[in-house]
Amino acid sequence: MTDERIRSSISHVFLNVLRIVTGLLFMQHGAQKLFAAFGWKQAAALNSLFGVAGVLEFYGGLLIVVGLFTRPVAFVLAGEMAVAYFRAHFPAGWIPIVNRGELSVLYCFIYLYLAANGGGSFSVDGWVATWRASRREDAESPAGGP
Repeated sequence: MTDERIRSSISHVFLNVLRIVTGLLFMQHGAQKLFAAFGWKQAAALNSLFGVAGVLEFYGGLLIVVGLFTRPVAFVLAGEMAVAYFRAHFPAGWIPIVNRGELSVLYCFIYLYLAANGGGSFSVDGWVATWRASRREDAESPAGGP
């Protein structure tokens, strides 16, 4: 294998790892809001901003983990994190480490990266793309020959 091919293989593996780990961590934030888990005393009402955020974080994180509709879901979640930063953190100052918004900024940019690059080969989206490509090749190949 060439160096470029090795780097490409490694980057595909780590795209999948980044997607899965980010989704699992993000689901925990949603579980806090929806189910009063991980130290939260009370679940948020679903018709509140925290409730909507909990639904986006838990179920959006789940879709990110399995890699289903990765690009649109990641784009929506990036938007949610941008809104969270500017509504909850930015009023306390513009520097993320000072206003405790660094996690929102980090999630926002990770989700923008996933929206641009997709879910990777080890995702439902990747498997569907591979399946569609193989069906297209089968349809384009002449009958009875390779």
